[in-house]
Amino acid sequence: MTKFDDREKGFEKKFILDEELKFKIEARRNKLIGEWVANILGFNDDQKELYIQEVIVSDFKKAGDEDVFEKVKHDLDGKNISDAEIRKKMDEFFDQAKLSLK
Repeated sequence: MTKFDDREKGFEKKFILDEELKFKIEARRNKLIGEWVANILGFNDDQKELYIQEVIVSDFKKAGDEDVFEKVKHDLDGKNISDAEIRKKMDEFFDQAKLSLK
């Protein structure tokens, strides 16, 4: 194996690890956003756990964050929470999740 092959394998491993970390961060972010929305909606503990799972699963519908945003926006309809506030919370929870996994 040449140095180039070794280097290529190293990049592949790093890419895989980076993608796994990103997935974990996004899953943690989705849990946090689910908790936030569940509290706003006044869910009890059982309802909250089910709702958090719904938010986590909603992330598998489309690539990117739009699927989670759309679910949360729909669920918060009538609660006077702007799109900007939802996106801000998603960003805050992403940063919080990133810090908690390092």
